[in-house]
Amino acid sequence: MSISTDAGAERFAYQRLAEALAGQIRRGTLRPGDRLPSVRGMSRKHRVSISTVMQAYRRLESLRLVEARQRSGFFVAARRLDRVPPPAMSAPASKPATVGTCALIAEIVRAVADPSAVPLGAALPDPALLPVRALNRSMGSALRAAGATATSQLRAEGLDELRHEIAKREWNVGRASYHDEIVVTCGASEALELALHATTRPGDIVAVESPAFFGVLQLIELLDRRVLEIPTCPERGLDVDALVSAVESHPVRACVVTPNHQNPLGARMPDASKARLVEAMAERGIPVIEDDTFGELYFDGVQPRSLRAWDRTGTVLRCGSFGKTLAPGFRVGWIVPGPRYMEAVRRVKLATTIATSGPAQLAIARYLAGGGYDRHLRGLRARLRDNVQRMAAGIAASFPEGTRISRPTGGFVLWVELPGNADSLELYGRARDAGITICPGPIFSSHGAFRSNIRVSAGHPWSEKTEWAIATLARLARQAWPPGE
Repeated sequence: MSISTDAGAERFAYQRLAEALAGQIRRGTLRPGDRLPSVRGMSRKHRVSISTVMQAYRRLESLRLVEARQRSGFFVAARRLDRVPPPAMSAPASKPATVGTCALIAEIVRAVADPSAVPLGAALPDPALLPVRALNRSMGSALRAAGATATSQLRAEGLDELRHEIAKREWNVGRASYHDEIVVTCGASEALELALHATTRPGDIVAVESPAFFGVLQLIELLDRRVLEIPTCPERGLDVDALVSAVESHPVRACVVTPNHQNPLGARMPDASKARLVEAMAERGIPVIEDDTFGELYFDGVQPRSLRAWDRTGTVLRCGSFGKTLAPGFRVGWIVPGPRYMEAVRRVKLATTIATSGPAQLAIARYLAGGGYDRHLRGLRARLRDNVQRMAAGIAASFPEGTRISRPTGGFVLWVELPGNADSLELYGRARDAGITICPGPIFSSHGAFRSNIRVSAGHPWSEKTEWAIATLARLARQAWPPGE
């Protein structure tokens, strides 16, 4: 960091010095608790007056980025995130409804895919975080070994090589599985679609979290089902008491839930809540479709358990994917539907996509068998946790006062609640014009709720471009909705 000034520009020097230090704090170069250089030391280093340095430090103090300690100097303040509350618990309507946001979702998904924009909208990991070369080598060796069969096998259930590897990993989530219980799918989206086909019919009511992953809402609308949104806590996930009350009042035919690192909240359900959810739905004969797409991307401890760990009656249909951990473009996921729904899932799979890409399955199977996946996951989790923390700290430090931010326990998305009369659809449009993509809150609701919320992805490493994007979003929000209005 270098601050050059001349006498005529001295009065602006404190601003440049403050901006440079703020950038180091937001990038993490200067971390909470770090002591800033002494006032005299900064004055000599950058050839500015002591009063200029003091103005810069006071400016940082007013932004709550640093704090003065008596007789000790200035220190990087504890992240403001510690003082920012999480978003409020949702309070959706208690009546079933048709989904009316599919067209809006499609428009925004197309915009979010713009490769020229800063990608804060798409919940995808940066390719730099993925083992691209290792996967390419695995595909090459797998194709050579398989010969002609690699491009000619069409099995609805998927290739045994991959199903065996998935079955091995199911031990990690608290329930043993065997390869013949698994159907390989075209990503988690197809797994969820197959589960909805197998458990519901047109016009049926499906209970979902609120906010819900917009992909689930799209499927429900396209399959002509209705939705019943259930209150969901940003920290503890779906409210099981509210779900039980809802299914006693309405003829719910299935429930879709993401118990581990819910999208967009990042919440993880406690084990006690998971157990109660499975038991309550089993007693009522209601199947639970579990979306565990982010399950392996936990930040601390051990991998959280699947709902299947408590399933004794075949209530849970478990869906997963390699799209967030290995290769989004391969479109490889899976479903463990249980014996009750296996034949229905197999039948729909055969009638729609027939089979999942054989070369992609072989590549992932070979990579998993090589033993490098867990090592890759450890590194990926650490990088994503750092990305999320830096993103959250940057939002907390720069967004308008009153902003609320989620506290994900895994994954890489943040749910941000803007204060006052903020309109996330308007912010989405302004951000897009500035070359930044975000996901506005209304696409996570069947009826366009969460108008003041946005989902921000931290799937890309923190960089100057990311820092600029967050600062720009904050500026756009302040310009559109000044404090006090």
